[in-house]
Amino acid sequence: MSKATIMEQTKMLSYVKNVLENIPTDWLNLTTHRLDIYDEKLAKTEFLDQFERLFRANNATTAALSELRTAYDYIRLGHPLSCVLEWTIANLHAIKTENVISFSSKTTPILAVLRKNLLANKNTQIAYVGELPAFFDAEIVKNVYGYHFDLVQVNNVQEVTPIDGSTIFITQPASMCHFELVPKVDFYIHIDNQFGSILLVNGDKNDNYISEIQHVRRRETIAMTPANTLKVLQFLTNTNPNQLEESNFEQNKSIVLNAIKEITNTNIKALVASSGLSTQYAIVMGLIHDAVVNHPGKAIKIVVPPNCYGGTNDQARRVAACLQNVEVLDLPVDGGNDMVACIDELLEKIAQEDAIPYIIAEIPTNPRVEVPDLNQLRDVLSKERKTATGVLAIDPVFILDQTFCPNVHFLGENNILSTVRTIAYVSGSKFPSGGKCTAGYCVSNEKAKALMEKIELHLQLCDNEATPLQMEILAKQLPSMNQRIQDAYINTREFVNFISETLPAAKINFVSEELAQQGFTPSVFSLDLPTKGTTHEEKEAYKRELNLKLINRMITEIPTESKYCVSYGQLKGCYWTIPATSTQGTTKEGDKDYIARVALSPSLDLELHKKVFLDFVKEI
Repeated sequence: MSKATIMEQTKMLSYVKNVLENIPTDWLNLTTHRLDIYDEKLAKTEFLDQFERLFRANNATTAALSELRTAYDYIRLGHPLSCVLEWTIANLHAIKTENVISFSSKTTPILAVLRKNLLANKNTQIAYVGELPAFFDAEIVKNVYGYHFDLVQVNNVQEVTPIDGSTIFITQPASMCHFELVPKVDFYIHIDNQFGSILLVNGDKNDNYISEIQHVRRRETIAMTPANTLKVLQFLTNTNPNQLEESNFEQNKSIVLNAIKEITNTNIKALVASSGLSTQYAIVMGLIHDAVVNHPGKAIKIVVPPNCYGGTNDQARRVAACLQNVEVLDLPVDGGNDMVACIDELLEKIAQEDAIPYIIAEIPTNPRVEVPDLNQLRDVLSKERKTATGVLAIDPVFILDQTFCPNVHFLGENNILSTVRTIAYVSGSKFPSGGKCTAGYCVSNEKAKALMEKIELHLQLCDNEATPLQMEILAKQLPSMNQRIQDAYINTREFVNFISETLPAAKINFVSEELAQQGFTPSVFSLDLPTKGTTHEEKEAYKRELNLKLINRMITEIPTESKYCVSYGQLKGCYWTIPATSTQGTTKEGDKDYIARVALSPSLDLELHKKVFLDFVKEI
C-alpha cells in the first residue's frame, strides 16, 4: 500500500503545525458544541470537508478554524482535534480518514472488534508484541463479556500468520501515528500509556466495521481527550508540547473523593471514570460479573426507561445483544406513567422467573423532570418477593442516574435509599466539572458496597478511569458544585415563573416548590409550547416549528450566553435543546420528546432572557 510522498507529508505536517499554533480556545475547552451548525448524519465528515478546503487554501487562521462546522455534539464522541489527528494519520498512509479512530481507552478498541465478530460469528486472532497489556484480562473478557478470540505473541508484524477471520495487531510503538501496513492484519491498535490508543482499520474488506467501532466509542468510552490529542499532534509535527505543569494526581484524586463523600453523604470510596457512560458501562458489566460469580446460569434483567437519555438506553440494549442470558425490559416513567407502580409490576414478573433485576433510572427524570414518591419507591424496592417455586427472590440493585440533582442525599445512613442496594452515578460534563471535562463518578450505599469491587475491576479493564487532567479539573470544580446548583436553581425558578405568567398556555415540566424544599433543585426544565391546528399531526408540526423559532431567537439575540446545545450544569449561560433530536438520538421514535429543554447556569443575564422571551410571545 502506497504512502503519501515525502513532499505531500511535509506539506501536510507543516499545515497541521500551523493549525496547532492557531487553534480556537473552544477546541480545547468545550465539552459540548453548537447544534445549530451540526448534522449528526454528517458527524465528523462535514467538519473535515471544510477543514480539507482550508488545507488546500493553506488557511490556518484562528478565525477560519472557528467557523468550521461542529464535528460532534459532545467531545466524548469526538471533537475537532481528534478529527484532525485521524485525518493526519490517514493522509500519511494514503487511506480514508474514517479508517482511523482514536480512543482515550487502550482496551475499548479491542473490545469493539471483538463485539462485531461475536455478533457476526467470526474468528478473531489477537497478535501482540512483548507482553499482553496489563489492563487486558483475557479470561474476564471471555467469561463476562462473552467474546471469543485467540492470543498470539509475536516479535513484529511480519511474524503474524493470517487466519480465517480477523487479525488484531497490538503494539506500543515509539510513535503512535506511524503504521507498518500489511494485508494480513485487519486492525492495528497502537497504544500509549499516557494518551490512549489509535485504531486503524486496514483494507476495504473491513469497512463495514467502521461505523460499529465508532458506535462503541460513542457508547462505552470516550475519544482521545482534546489535551492528549493536542500532545500527540505536537509530537507528530515536532512541535514542543505545551509545557503544562505536572498535575499531582494522587492529591487531586484525594480532593475529588473527599468532595464526593461530602456531596453524597457516604463513606464508600467513589470511582471516577472518563465520562458518565464510561461509569455506567463499568457498573453494568461489574454487576453482570457479580451475577456470573454468585448466581451462575440465572437470567439477568436490565430495567430501563425507554425515553431516558439515549446513551443509557442504547448502551443497556447493546450489552444485552451480546449476552444470551441478559434482557432489557422497558420501564415507562413519564407522561402519566407511575415509575413506582411500573417497577413493582416488573419486579414481580422478574421474581417469578427467578431472575436478577438491575434497574437503571434517572431521578429527576429526563426530560420531564419528574420525581417519584421516594417513600413508595424505597418500599417497592425493599419488598421481599418469592419465585414461582416459593423461594426468596434475588433483591434488585437500583442504579440511580442523579445527574440532574447530584446534591440530593440518597445513599447515606438514614437517607431514603440506604436500605436498598443502590449505586448512584453522575455525568461529569454537567455540574461536577461545570462543563470543563467529561469525567463522571459513581458511589454506592453500604448495602451495595460489595459490588463496588467488581465495578472498579471493569472500569480498569476497559481503561475508562478519569485522566489526570480530568481529575485536576474535578478537584477544582467539585468543591463549589452544591453552591452552583443552588444559584442555578434560583435563576431557573425565576425564569419558569416568568414563563408561566407570560405564556400561561405553555406546559412547563419542572419540580414543585415542595420538591425543591426536599432538596430537588435542578436547573433544567422542559417546555411544551402552545400549539394550533385541527389534527394531531398539524398540532405536532406547529409545535416543533415553534420550538425551533424560540431557540433560534434566543441564540441569535443573546449569542454570548444562549446556546443551542445538549448540555447543562455549565458555569455560565443558558442551554437549549430538543431531546428528540439530540440526547434521545437512538431512542425509539414513539418514545421521543419533541419539546424544548432549557438549562440555566448560576451566571447569566436573566432579565435579557426574559425580554427576548416576551418579544417572542408577542409574535406568536
